[in-house]
Order: sequence, then C-alpha cells, then structure tokens
Amino acid sequence: MSVTAQLTRTLDVARRRAAAIVLLIALPLVAGSAMLAWRLAGMPFAAGIALVGAVIVAWLASRRRARFDRAWLTRRLDADRADMDDSAALVFARPEALGALQRLQQSRLQARLGATPWIPEPAPLPKRAIAVAWVSGALLAAAALWWPPTTSHADAQTQATSRAAATRGTPVLQSQSLRINAPAYTARAVRTQTELDAQAPVGATLRWTLRFAPQPQGVALRLHDDSEIAFVREGEDWVATLRLDQSWLYRIAVDGDTDHILARAQPWRLDAVPDRPPEVRVRTPEETLSTYTRGQRAWPLVFEASDDHGVAPTAQLRITVTRGSGEAITFEDRTMPLRGRGDPRAMTFATTLDPVALGLEEGGDLVAQLEVRDTRAPEPQRARSASLILRWPPPTPVDADGLEGLARDVLPAYFRSQRQIIIDAEALIAEQPRIARSAFEGRSDALGVDQRILRLRYGQFLGEESEGGPRPPPTDDAQAPPPPPRKPLPIDDFGQADAPPTDTHDDQAHDDHAHDATTPQGATAHADHDHDHAPQDAMTFGRADDVLATFGHTHDLPEAATLLDPKTREILRGALQAMWQSELHLRQAAPREALPHANRALELIKQVQEADRIYLARVGSSLPPVDPTRRLGGDRDGIAPRAVPAPDVDLDLAPAIAWRALAWHDAPDLDALIGWAQAHPRQVDDPLALLAAVDALRRDAGCVDCRQALRGQLWRVLQRPLPSPARRAAPDAMGARYLDALQEDAP
Repeated sequence: MSVTAQLTRTLDVARRRAAAIVLLIALPLVAGSAMLAWRLAGMPFAAGIALVGAVIVAWLASRRRARFDRAWLTRRLDADRADMDDSAALVFARPEALGALQRLQQSRLQARLGATPWIPEPAPLPKRAIAVAWVSGALLAAAALWWPPTTSHADAQTQATSRAAATRGTPVLQSQSLRINAPAYTARAVRTQTELDAQAPVGATLRWTLRFAPQPQGVALRLHDDSEIAFVREGEDWVATLRLDQSWLYRIAVDGDTDHILARAQPWRLDAVPDRPPEVRVRTPEETLSTYTRGQRAWPLVFEASDDHGVAPTAQLRITVTRGSGEAITFEDRTMPLRGRGDPRAMTFATTLDPVALGLEEGGDLVAQLEVRDTRAPEPQRARSASLILRWPPPTPVDADGLEGLARDVLPAYFRSQRQIIIDAEALIAEQPRIARSAFEGRSDALGVDQRILRLRYGQFLGEESEGGPRPPPTDDAQAPPPPPRKPLPIDDFGQADAPPTDTHDDQAHDDHAHDATTPQGATAHADHDHDHAPQDAMTFGRADDVLATFGHTHDLPEAATLLDPKTREILRGALQAMWQSELHLRQAAPREALPHANRALELIKQVQEADRIYLARVGSSLPPVDPTRRLGGDRDGIAPRAVPAPDVDLDLAPAIAWRALAWHDAPDLDALIGWAQAHPRQVDDPLALLAAVDALRRDAGCVDCRQALRGQLWRVLQRPLPSPARRAAPDAMGARYLDALQEDAP
C-alpha cells in the first residue's frame, strides 16, 4: 500500500469516528422526543418529529465529518512527527507541479513514512455528553410510556357512553364496516374500511354493516337534511345501502337516539367526487394554423386525450372544408371515426388527411377538430380539441405597370370577409406565445387594415365618405395647392367669390371605390371631385365602382343613400360601430379584445343580409309645441314624480344575518342557513364543513368554539355590500342660520 493510500485510509477512519460521536449523542434525544410526541399527539405527529430530527442529525454529522479534511491531516502529521520538517503537505502534491528541491524533499518524506508508518491516536469520546444524551432519551421514553393515552373529545364521549350503556344494558356497537363499490366504468376494486367517513366517486354504492350487543329495536342512517335510511337486520348484523349521488353528513340513530349510544361531536362525512370531463391536447401540428403547400397530399394530426377514469377507445374527427370568398363562403362538414391506442387514461389518436381528396381548393380552409368521450355511464362526458386549420392561400394578383398600389390595396376588400377576419384573429391569439412580439403586432395591424377596408365597403350603404390616406407633413418651401375651380352658386346675382365645392374629397378619397393613389405624394385624379358627375374618361374596365363614381353619386345625403328600411339601417350602423371597435383593438395589437366586436359585427351583417329592401317616404318629425309661458317658472303641475331606481340587492341575506347574530351573541336562524347552503352549494368551498358547523351549534347552543367555527365558515361566503351614497350630515348652528336667512330673503 502506498504512503498516500495509507494516509487517506487514516483520514477516513477519523471521519467515521467523528460522525459516530454525533449519532451517539443525537439519536437518543430524537428517539425519546418521537416517543413522547406519539403519546401526546399521535403517530402522524411523531413521524414528523422523527423525520425532522433525522434530517438535523444527518446535517450535523456531515458538518462534523467535513472538518476532517486533508488540511487537518497535514497539520496533525506535522504536529505528531518532527521528521516531517513541517512539510507534510508535500506528500499529497503532484510531482510534476514541484521543483527539484521539493521533489527531493517529497521522496524523503515518503521514505520516512514508509519506514515508520504513522498511526494517530483516536480522538477521545465525549463520555459525559453521551451519558447525558442517553439518560435524557431514557427519561423521555419513560415519560411517554407512563403518560396516559390521549383521546379526542368525541372518542372519550363515545367510550363513556359505551361504558354507561353497557352498565344499563343498552345496545353497544361491537363492530363496524363500510364497503364502497365504485361504478363499473371507474375500474376500481371494491374496498372495505372500518372508518365511517368515506370519499367515493359519484354513483358509488355504499353498504354499512354494524353489529350491536345487545340487539337494538331499530337502526337508521340520518342524513343532514333530516331524511333517514333504515337499516335491515341480517342475522346479527344491521345493513344499510346508499347510492352516493351527492355529498352528505350523517349520523347513526339507534332506537331513534343519536346523542347517547353513538354520540359524536362531528357527524360523519360522505364526500362524492365528481367525474371530471376528458381533456384533449394537440401534439401534431404544433401550430393551430398551417399553410398548404402546392402538391401537399398529407396532413398528419396527432391528439392526446386524458381522463381520470378512462377515455372511450373511439372518437370522432370533425372536418370542415370552406370554399368561396367574401360573405358568400360555403361550408362542407363531415365526420371521421378514429380509434385510439395506449393507456385508457392517456390515449393517443392519430391520422393523416389528404387535403385534395377532401376537396380543399385554392383560397379555402380545411378545419379539423377531435371530439372524445369518457367512459362514464350512462351519459358520457364529451370534450373537443382546439380547431386545427390548414389554409390554402388565395392566388397573388398579377402586378401591372402603374397598378401595383391598386392591386395590393383594393383587392383584399373583396377577398376578405368578416368571418375570415375572426378566424385569423383566433389563429393569431393561439400563436401569440410562439411568435415574436414585433411579428405579432405586425400581423394584428394587418388584420386591422383588412377590418378597415371591410368597414369602408359596408359604409357605402349608409352614405359614408371614404377616409383619406396620410398626407406628407407641411414644409415652408412647399408650393401652395392650386385654388379650386370657381363654381358659382345657382343664384349668382351679386357675383360671389369663389366658393369651395360642397363635397370636395381629400387626397385618396374613395378608398373603398378603388381610387387609390399611384403618385408618390398620394394625389389622385379625383382630388377636385365635385357633384356635377360629368362623364370621365379615366375608368378601370369592368369596375362597377368606377362606373358609379363617374356617372352618379350616392352619398351626398345619408338618408337617401340606401333603400333599406330604418330598422335595417340601424342594424348596419351597429355593425359599422362594431367593426370600428374591432379595428381599434387590432391596430393596438389586442386581438383578444377585438374578437367580441368582430363577432358582433358578423352577427349584425347576417341580419342585414336577411332583411328586405323597401321604399319609405321621408316625413318630418311632429313634436308638441312648447309653451313659453311655463319656461323657468318653477310650476311642476302635471309632471309625474320619477322614482330613482334602487340598486339591485340580493334578497337572500341568510349568511349575513346569521353572521351578525353570531357576532352579537344572538340566536341565529339555523334552518334558514341550512336552506341557503342547500340552495347555493357552488358559493361555498366546502358545504359539508358549513353544515357540520351548523350541526355542532344546534346540538350545543352554548358552545363558544362552535359559534366561532360557524362564523369562520360564514365569513368565506359573505358578499361585499353594494356601495350606497352617504347621507348628508345634519346642518350645524351656523348652517341652520344660513338656511333660515335664505328663506327669509326669498319672495
């Protein structure tokens, strides 16, 4: 064995001895404390004390062991042996890192240690500390054994009642068992327990088996709503069965008595655990919106469905194919069965769709959504996955010389629909966590532009003018625009000055009529467009809007711009307002806030499309004449008083009334509180705990702890009072004199 290995072994022996000393001192104290805690507070608390003590002892042992390192060994070696020349650290040094003299000294030291091995004296044991620790641990263990066992108030009362009943010859409970048979779809085995508190799935069958000696006349299961389920005697046992459809509190009544034979402070609980609906997650593709590539014949889809009890092995894949554009878009729906594989609680559904075979066309969408069911009987629960969209982009318009702006700015208004804007906004919201902020804001702004174009398109039917484009900032050296052409009024008897045209459009007017700018400054050929509507030469062939702009004008009067009836016109105006709000949020990169307005706009557009166009004659409003003699006279004769509507108040104030009664040590209305708890189970986090607190106070009206416990339960369900205007303070003496003076000066 080399000198270095021998010294390392000596160091390990010293470390183990140091850790052993710590264990000899600490373990008796931990064991005695755990035994005393078990006697005083029960096994769970004792296990916690033992676990915490073991962690502390291990930490102390590791700290003590860490003190014996290589530095300690070299110091001890230099102190014990003078022939080390205070150079024991060279024994562990690497030769290649030493100089010539250091290597010579290292070889001498190793030779000396090899000739005379070093065996240090072990550290002395702290006998006094070890003795004190073991004596203290023994005292704690003796105290734990001598201490009488603690029982809860309920158990002590039950034992006292049993002993009293045994002396009087009344029935005494000898054995108890509760068998829980869960529904078959949960695939849970039947279990039997001795505790009468139970937690089981909804629909489970519970069977109690009780044995008394001597036999009682009758046994019943009394629920918290005062209903009873009678036990049936089978030989020496009493048996009762209950289907668990909701959570219950119950007591066992023996010969009609629940306060003596089986007395218990708190009733037993039956917690019904509802079956959770399944959850569906999309594994492939990673994004909800995918782009179709030309020639693509496969679109793989992978879903994962999970449930607490199990997912049905078959699922339905809902497929929707959209065709067309604008508001005339059509849908084709179909379903495809899928079979899952894997664990029933986490099943995988996979398939591959052929977009072309399903009828996907250019400019259309293929939407897929999986619907799964769980195994709950008789009515399974259903869940759907997120909608996956495969989009075939519309064809890009061919650029033409001098028409680039026209092709790019106007055509989206005719290929974009309100429904498409909604679909794109939903897809953008789903992709937000996976894309950069700048890209997200750009796409949201692009959707806002599409929404604006569509809003202007529908605004034509209400006689709205188009919105102008941005103008360059003014400069000092810019030339003043030419004055508008002189257009005299129809009666120009006095030679009026040049009058501005009544409906002159700004730069880029008629944005929705496809008169977009083609010059860098944004000026158009219709900058001085007036209402004479003389035939013009500049027209785009085949554009109905250009024909309308050339030979007619429909928006000089909003009321005469449409033949829709007033109701339909108001619906359309509401749609435009919703589009405006949608555009506002989209431009601010908030598509989630824009979705409600976009959906509202789509709903109103559909109502307008279903409306009938009628002709209406314009009539003026007929208002009653105003009597000037009654103005500012203060006469209120003939004016009916108008009552100020009061704020909505919850008339069901049982929790607040009970809470105030408990605070003022009054008797609360427990029956009303029970009725409220049964009528509003969703407003209480733990309805059974509230009912148990009510039951405890009902059984002992003078119990202070029961009142505080019930107040604590009610505090969680109290609603914040509605704000109300503060009452005006009564005037003081100075204010009263001021008001009297006002009355004296009044005529």
